[in-house]
Formats: sequence, structure tokens, C-alpha cells
Amino acid sequence: MLVAMGHAWEPLRDGSRAVSALYIVVYTFHMPAFIIISGYFSRGFDFRPDRVRRLITGILVPYIVFEVAYSLFHRYTDDDPSMPISLLDPWYLTWFLLALFIWRISAPVWRLIRWPVPVALAIAALATTSPQIGDDLDLQRVLQFLPFFVLGTRLKPEHFLIVRRKEVRLLAVPVFAVTVVFAYWAVTRMNMAWFFHRDSAPELGAPWWSGIPMTFALFGCSLVLTACFYAWVPGRRMWFTALGAGTLCGYLLHGFLAQSAGTWQWYDPKWLHQPLGAVFVTVVAGVVVTLLCTPPVQRLFRFALEPRMAWAFKKDSPERAARRREG
Repeated sequence: MLVAMGHAWEPLRDGSRAVSALYIVVYTFHMPAFIIISGYFSRGFDFRPDRVRRLITGILVPYIVFEVAYSLFHRYTDDDPSMPISLLDPWYLTWFLLALFIWRISAPVWRLIRWPVPVALAIAALATTSPQIGDDLDLQRVLQFLPFFVLGTRLKPEHFLIVRRKEVRLLAVPVFAVTVVFAYWAVTRMNMAWFFHRDSAPELGAPWWSGIPMTFALFGCSLVLTACFYAWVPGRRMWFTALGAGTLCGYLLHGFLAQSAGTWQWYDPKWLHQPLGAVFVTVVAGVVVTLLCTPPVQRLFRFALEPRMAWAFKKDSPERAARRREG
């Protein structure tokens, strides 16, 4: 939902300092929170055949399908027949799937080394100094967001219980309030592209060495706000709990609507650029992405997001299947 709201705010940022401030706050923690959870659920990944099969059908195949779909959609909506279809250069939202594929493959490595999070932070910091990395595989994002994934692989259920204590929940309110005020002050004083983690420091017009302290500063800020966000996540089942299973569905599908906004001039009415218009856009984005996460939509797009593809894989022998069940 926060990803969709952030994309809905993009056309409103130029005319509203308040929207830009909220945009910065959300971009500080929403993808880190998403990636930490992804790492948490990847902490047991190994190259067991059934897990590799799920990696292919649940991440790699959806990446290929939606990368092609977004490229064709861009060709049609922007009347750009020269738009290439390249699986090596993720377009728009699809970078996350490719990154998750790479991160999950690396999960066994982080279980072996002694200081996984510091090592991942060092890799991320060094990546910001090098504009030579380029756009292939969106490696800047893959490397700069890597520490959050690695941190997720090291977390245990009790760590989430710590941030859900009453005192942390109460503290999260003033922390977010102070962050919004600071963001309102900072929005005209710093380059917001730092929060996207997709460029090196020289590409942002900063000295090469500045990416190193910025990596650690942004990592710290993101962790604080992510902890505050997790503190507000309820522990009991609620009406929206089941929607979590459709998160990836809403994430990937809402991008077609976000990309259509500029093409079909949805933001042309002047009232949308007023405070009430920004509230309206936020509510609509929240409602739409919620609907896209519902079970009927999940079932409709299961062919692309969770294909069975039994025809593509060898069947386990009875002995191997029995060993896997025992393990």
C-alpha cells in the first residue's frame, strides 16, 4: 500500500512541499521494511530441489512475465515502438523481483560468514562510490539494498516481539512526527534520489566518498523508521491479514495504473494538486492496491505469479521425496 501511495504522490511533488516531505519519509522505510521481511522468509533457503523450483516459479518466472508485459505496455501507452525488451535491464517495478532472486540465491552465503550485516553494509557503501556498475541487472539497487535483506535473514520471531512492546509503540508516534517535520525542512535542501538507492554518489553530483557515510546514515534512519512501522503491525488476525498473501500481486499490478496516469493525463485537474486532492489521491491508491491484493485477483493472475509448471521439472524419485519429508 505504501509503495502504491508513493507512486501516486509522484505527480504531486513539484507543487507541494508537504507531499514531498511525506514522500521522503515513506521512501526512507517502505522498501527496507519490505526487503527485511523478504530476507526473514528467505533465511532457511538452500538449494534443495523443491525450494529451487519455488524460486523459479515464484520469482524468476513472474519477473520474466512482468518485465515483458511492462515493456510492451510502455511501447503502447507511450507510442514508443523502439522500447527494447531486455531481461538484463529491469524496468520500473520489476527490479525488486530480480533483486529478490539474486538475494535469495545468496542466502546460504550469509549463514556461513561471521559478520554478515557489516559485510553487506561494506558492499553497499562501496557500490555507491562506483558509477561503473551501470544499469545491468539494476545492480546498484541490488547492492545498496542488500544489507536490509541480510539483516532479515538474521532476525528471529523474538526480534519482532521486541519492537511490538507497548513502550516502543508509544515512542514510534513522536519519532514519526519528528521525522515528518525534519523531512519538511530537508526536502528543499537535499537530493531525494539518495532514497531510491539506484545511483552512485558521482551520478548524483556528489563526491565519490560521500556515498559511504550516506550508506550508513540512510541505513540507520531506515532501521529506526522500519522498527517504528513494525511496532504498529498488529499481532492478531484482522480483516486485512489475508491480504498479505497477495502483496506481490498488488505490487506488480498497480504499476500499470501508475504508468497510465501520465499517459492519460489523470492528474490534469487542478483540484488534485490542492491538499484535499492529495488526500483523495492517497485514499484512491490505498483502496485500489487493497483490491488488487484480494483472493479473486490473486486467483485470476496465478498463472503469472504462481505457475505450477510441472511440465518443466523432473519428478522426484520416491526415495528423494521421502528424504526431503524427513529433513
